[in-house]
Amino acid sequence: MGRFRGGLRCIKYLLLGFNLLFWLAGSAVIAFGLWFRFGGTMKDFSSEDKSPEYFYMGLYVLVGAGVLMMAVGFFGCCGATRESQCVLGSFFTCLLVIFAAEVTTGVFAFIGKGVAIRHVQTMYEEAYNDYLRDREKGNGTLITFHSAFQCCGKESSEQVQPTCPKELLGHKNCIDEIETIISVKLQLVGIVGIGIAGLTIFGMIFSMVLCCAIRNSQDVI
Repeated sequence: MGRFRGGLRCIKYLLLGFNLLFWLAGSAVIAFGLWFRFGGTMKDFSSEDKSPEYFYMGLYVLVGAGVLMMAVGFFGCCGATRESQCVLGSFFTCLLVIFAAEVTTGVFAFIGKGVAIRHVQTMYEEAYNDYLRDREKGNGTLITFHSAFQCCGKESSEQVQPTCPKELLGHKNCIDEIETIISVKLQLVGIVGIGIAGLTIFGMIFSMVLCCAIRNSQDVI
């Protein structure tokens, strides 16, 4: 009986440690998603009428999962401390939802990468052509693209030189830069999503083992 209670206590502490790690991971996921959405390269597109929604979709799911992770981490601590089968069962269900969301984000980031890149490139092509049709009107979207991706034009920058960043040295093809930057960012999103999904598997295992141990301890008593 003493060994059984000792094992139960060990599993409980493992689950508490997992939930602390899970809560911290949720905070990191939220910060990561918000930084990608509103900071760095993509922040300048927040106010544009046309925005890369394919790219943002994965980030929204990632941030939502991060919020749920923080709530579930606290919820799991309560279940482990109280040794409640009901709370632990609910905790397992929440982890399953997070697992599905993170896997969806990771798969979308890897498989949908080409679609997202083509979507942003099409936006640039439209802004580029609009500027060439009416140079007097100017084009804020084209300036935003050049500033965000630190590039200028396509094969040549001569036609759109007035919209190029002043600090840009040399010529950088925006079509190529868009593909490179979006590809790297989506790979990071995919890695984070799959990594968190892997972490939730351990949480589900710990919660089920603890739940079964609590039920067995009650049967023994």
